[in-house]
Amino acid sequence: MSTLEIDGGYAGIRFSACHFIPYHEKCSRLHGHSYIVRLRLEGEIGEDGMIMDFVVLKKKLKEMVDEMDHAILLPSRSEVVKITSDGDSVIAESCGKKYMFPLMDVRMLDIPTTTAEEMSKLMAEKLAREIEIPANVKSLAVGLDEERGQTAWYTVALR
Repeated sequence: MSTLEIDGGYAGIRFSACHFIPYHEKCSRLHGHSYIVRLRLEGEIGEDGMIMDFVVLKKKLKEMVDEMDHAILLPSRSEVVKITSDGDSVIAESCGKKYMFPLMDVRMLDIPTTTAEEMSKLMAEKLAREIEIPANVKSLAVGLDEERGQTAWYTVALR
């Protein structure tokens, strides 16, 4: 078994965004991160001498981070964050707080909470769905750094 790895810190696959995590002692306040995305594929080396082409992976990862860069990330499946829209604004209510953001600055993520764990899962599953992954690849994992030394990983078993 071989491993292919992309380090977004060196490859420029990063984004800055803000979020909050309801009921967390510190992180329930609106705050931001400079996220770095990492990718790891495990599989056999194919007939072309590669596990998979880096270019395809980096292009898709870059598309994903560009969508979230300099945005407010909100969880569309949250049971504790009530999100409504008022014309050009998005209103998010949680834990007795009410935030109003310009609609154009908000990215609704199909997750229950905007933790690094849930966001890495979202990204890994999206990659597995949206790119053609060769049969020799056995698993795909996405790591998301909230800061250096603090990475959440999610692995999708492919075969």
